[in-house]
Amino acid sequence: MTEAIGAARQGSNLPELTVSELSSSIKRTLEGVYSYVRLRGEISGFRGAHASGHCYFALKDERSKIEAVVWRSTVQSLRIKPSEGLEVVATGRVTTYPNSSRYQIIIDALEPAGVGALMALFEERKKKLAVEGLFDERRKKPRPFLPGVIGIVTSPTGAVIRDMLAGFAERFPARVLIWPVRVQGETCAVEVAAAIRGFNALQPGGAIPRPDVLIVARGGGSLEDLWGFNEEVVVRAAAASAIPLISAVGHETDWTLIDLAADARAPTPTKAAEWAVPKHSELVEQTGQAGLRLLGAARRALHFIRGRLAAIARCLPRREDIIALPRQRFDAAERSLGRALLSNTRAHHLKLVRCASRHNPGLLRTRLSRVHDRIYLLERRKAAALARVAGSFRARFERTKGRVRSQSVAARVSRCRERVVALDVRSRNAILNGVSRQRRHLTSSSKLLMTLSYHGVLKRGFALVKNMHGHSVRSVSGVTAGEQLSIELSDGHISAVAEGAGSERELAGSDGQTPEVGKTKPVRRQPGNQGSLF
Repeated sequence: MTEAIGAARQGSNLPELTVSELSSSIKRTLEGVYSYVRLRGEISGFRGAHASGHCYFALKDERSKIEAVVWRSTVQSLRIKPSEGLEVVATGRVTTYPNSSRYQIIIDALEPAGVGALMALFEERKKKLAVEGLFDERRKKPRPFLPGVIGIVTSPTGAVIRDMLAGFAERFPARVLIWPVRVQGETCAVEVAAAIRGFNALQPGGAIPRPDVLIVARGGGSLEDLWGFNEEVVVRAAAASAIPLISAVGHETDWTLIDLAADARAPTPTKAAEWAVPKHSELVEQTGQAGLRLLGAARRALHFIRGRLAAIARCLPRREDIIALPRQRFDAAERSLGRALLSNTRAHHLKLVRCASRHNPGLLRTRLSRVHDRIYLLERRKAAALARVAGSFRARFERTKGRVRSQSVAARVSRCRERVVALDVRSRNAILNGVSRQRRHLTSSSKLLMTLSYHGVLKRGFALVKNMHGHSVRSVSGVTAGEQLSIELSDGHISAVAEGAGSERELAGSDGQTPEVGKTKPVRRQPGNQGSLF
């Protein structure tokens, strides 16, 4: 008997299991007995969501503790987000984690354990959001006086929307856009936040008009019924709204966190409709009174302006007195304009004569000769410099020929040869560039000389008269009777003898004829012929 018991203890008649098989069997047994459970306890050890998005913590009471897991896909749909110390009722499946031989609950839903827990969570969330500045009065926007489009976020089937539409129709008809949402339940917070962001995403002037004011409305209810409007996603969406937002959730005694984040809080949805638009009859009455005040003010202003205009008109001088002095200045300027033009023409004529005398072809030839000499000198200096450089390298080569190997000498000679060739090419290019630059300068100077030369004037039909000394004759007073003259034309010279001298008026007769010069006959001036060289 003792031997049989020892054999049984040693497991000789029991099936042999691996650790994984035993863990899997325990997992199936536990999940089969406890498929879904509702478990009440306090959250412990919660440090925020894991990097993977999952949440790990424990549920405990005064005597026991169980590990809990919330998968990332479930975290996004939870009504109550887990937080340290919060007492909750969790719904989920009990299972095991074989890697560490422990059992745990996988949570699918979380809800607060009683009203006291909700109020504690409400106060904690209120303090957290207040520290972030979401309830600051300075960031709240004023409501528009007369909105053209009103956006309402509420349930389309409740009595709230009917009361609000009736209020709009009674006070001031306006265009209303309704974004239907659930105002109670697990998806309430997500839908309300999406509606607020959706209205803000509308572009002005689009197919759907952008509202001028938003109203988030819901009827009264318990704290659990209104809890969707205490969620962070709703409060943050209301605080971030660029459109002024009116909160009308519950009755006057009901307070939610969206009331603190909104730009205005109405005690009831009907009151929110009254705040959104003014009363039409009051506007008509105020507009009539303002029109009467405006008409009276305009009459008084017009009477005052008419009196000032009459007083100013009496002080103004006459038109003739105002334009008398400018008219006199204009006449004086008109008289001096002719003399000024003549003086300006003479001054420019003298300047042109002085410039023409300085541009002598002999000076340009001299300068060109100097340039050619300089180029020749540079070529000789280049040859001498190349000879000196080659001699210097040759001397250094002779000194170092015995100290270096043939390979290094050949390489250095090759480098020096390349450098000499490059210097030769650079010097040739520099000389060619200098010659080209001087040639361009010479060409431009030649063109300038041809432009300023008097030969161009001779080709237009003029003549240059010189006396026997070779000086140009500029006036008839410088010519004596019988003096030998030389007349230069565009194609040659003509010799002539002056038979008389005098002023142009004495020499010209009443018929416009010029005196005889040499053996040429008098020539009648044709209309349009130019009488002067300039």
